[in-house]
Amino acid sequence: MQRKERFEKFLDYFSTHSPEPETELVYSNPYELLVAVSLSAQCTDKRVNLTTPALFNRYPDAASLAKATSDEVFHYIRSISYPNNKAKHLVGMAQMLMKDFNGEVPDTVEDLVKLPGVGRKTANVIASVIWQQPTMAVDTHVYRVSRRIGLVPQTATTPLAVEKQLMKYIPTALVHKAHHWLILHGRYTCLARTPKCEVCPVTEICMWYSKNKKKLVN
Repeated sequence: MQRKERFEKFLDYFSTHSPEPETELVYSNPYELLVAVSLSAQCTDKRVNLTTPALFNRYPDAASLAKATSDEVFHYIRSISYPNNKAKHLVGMAQMLMKDFNGEVPDTVEDLVKLPGVGRKTANVIASVIWQQPTMAVDTHVYRVSRRIGLVPQTATTPLAVEKQLMKYIPTALVHKAHHWLILHGRYTCLARTPKCEVCPVTEICMWYSKNKKKLVN
């Protein structure tokens, strides 16, 4: 099967069965999503969602967060992975939002990555989810699933390489949705250690399954 056909079948299935995928992070505005995505690095969305209500109640916007100290923020996010660094980054991020962006979350990846603690992946998530721009955030799920299925070649060994390969074949209008399809498929079906091939709807196009199905049956 050619890669183009593999993409077509993948996109067709998820467009039909999950036409409006959404992030599982809970937020009500761009500021809250920026904070939540920053906290989610190497941490589960579930844990982030348990943590952010109290944080947002205390710091409802960039202006209030910019006045906080990292020690104060740490108190609210101590159950999150790497709380010390993330507390410092959140305060720095809020201060830059106030200083350079009038307290508003910027709408370009170029501006977003200027913020403390915001890398390309986080910037792509914000641009995709909030502004529905054709940006592809490559986290561990997207990286694993796209390479395992065969949407990108095994030679794509970095997140940026995977991002570029995915962008070649996904129509612009579907990029922000495909980001969620890949993440959710990796989170609930195409698991890292024990992929649930027995319930996977796209084994027909999956290169990994094709190579391993005899072992799986046995």
